[in-house]
Amino acid sequence: MLAKIESCAVVGLEGATVEVEVDISQGLPSFTIVGLPDKAVQEARERVRAAIKNSGFSFPNRRITVNLAPADLKKEGPAYDLPIAIGLLISSNQIQSDIGKSVFLGELSLDGKLRHTQGILPMVALAHNEGFTQAYVPQEDSGEASLIDNIEIYPVESLTQLASHLRNENNIPVYRNKIDWNSIVEYDDTYNLIHIKGQEHAKRALEIAAAGRHNLLMCGPPGSGKTILARSLPTILPQLTMDEAIEVTKIYSVCGLLPQHTSIITQRPFRSPHYTISHAGLVGGGQWPRPGEISLSHRGVFFLDELPEFGHTNLEALRQPMEDKTVTVSRARNSATFPANFMLVSAMNPCPCGYYEDPVKECKCSIGEIIRYYKKLSGPLLDRIDIFITVPHVDYDKLIKSTSFEDSRQVRQRVLKAHILQMRRFLHTNLKSNSDMKPKDIKLYCTIDTDSQNLLKTALKQFHLTARAFHHVLKLAQTIADLDTSTIIKVHHIAEALQYRYKDPLSQ
Repeated sequence: MLAKIESCAVVGLEGATVEVEVDISQGLPSFTIVGLPDKAVQEARERVRAAIKNSGFSFPNRRITVNLAPADLKKEGPAYDLPIAIGLLISSNQIQSDIGKSVFLGELSLDGKLRHTQGILPMVALAHNEGFTQAYVPQEDSGEASLIDNIEIYPVESLTQLASHLRNENNIPVYRNKIDWNSIVEYDDTYNLIHIKGQEHAKRALEIAAAGRHNLLMCGPPGSGKTILARSLPTILPQLTMDEAIEVTKIYSVCGLLPQHTSIITQRPFRSPHYTISHAGLVGGGQWPRPGEISLSHRGVFFLDELPEFGHTNLEALRQPMEDKTVTVSRARNSATFPANFMLVSAMNPCPCGYYEDPVKECKCSIGEIIRYYKKLSGPLLDRIDIFITVPHVDYDKLIKSTSFEDSRQVRQRVLKAHILQMRRFLHTNLKSNSDMKPKDIKLYCTIDTDSQNLLKTALKQFHLTARAFHHVLKLAQTIADLDTSTIIKVHHIAEALQYRYKDPLSQ
């Protein structure tokens, strides 16, 4: 008898429907799985055999053929255990049920219980889009699966429980999502601007960067507070929206990085890879492409400490994602496009030893070493960074000063107001923030007065700004104007934006 069970596969970050066909026929006992399965899928034969026997069912001692269609799509992972087992039970007449609009996902343990399975969220999302009305998933993953509306989620604890449900003996209750997004308080007080003494100029730059999601580079000697400033940035960013949280959760679900007992990511990601990271680890890759660090920082902060120490290839690979907000990983057999709408925050020393032009410690680097150090950062990469700031040493008087500094919550309120202005401005577009604007959008949404135009014209000639840098200055000035609740870009907005442009320290 032939049985057909619907399941899903993950391709990149999206799902693909997979039809599991199970046929039991006469012949010598065998168990064959076809349809381009990987090693984990091939091993399903032993897991399914043991799970069926240990759940009290009879394993058919005949010729068994399992086909995973379409046959040209690579099948990987243990998510096909459950549909194969259900197909065998139906094909051997141990279960009779109408499952035409249902999908089955999950890994089986040898005793028939269901284990956590990666990529449940994108697979259930695909099932909903394909018109399926029911999804049977491991109990541990039911909260994640229930983030998709208008599809019934059945949390399955074991193969025995599911068989009883399909026989209409003991029904499994539909899982209801208990998440109240409006009541989620997303704030981590581990890092807070109130704990950072001094550095008012750097804090102002962080506020502007957060308000418009602009890329930022901090340069300063060791111990000046660059890292703690970067780690405090998520505390002043607006909270993730529900749609953004689902986007981020999909990525972490596919990569198996979703925290235990967590069904959805509520905090903006903060990723800080070491400079020894490989190219595939950074942008994604593998024989069958998987997301890299820049996709794991989607909708969050991507912090690169010791920026010049990263490999040249890795740094140049950031250029395209910074502009397009996506990254495409191509291989001979297939390609995958991953979201990469991250906010780049980077830090570096002014020279290899870290004390170039330091008023206290003497720099031990030669001019040649300093030149080679800065040459690691290409012009096109620096052109894509909107804000450059110097983070100096903090004076002793400021370190012991008892004056209270501004809390991250207060700064976040101003950032949120600017963010709301941008949401209204881009209401009927795909834009989310000022940094997303293209040249045509800048022309449409950025209004500047005559004095500002004159200042821009002078700056363009004096600083030899490229067309990209010119547009970045306008976008940054628009964010400063939003923080100032101004409907037009004024001269002091342009002046402050120009102040954050990159200046070659060796030419000063």
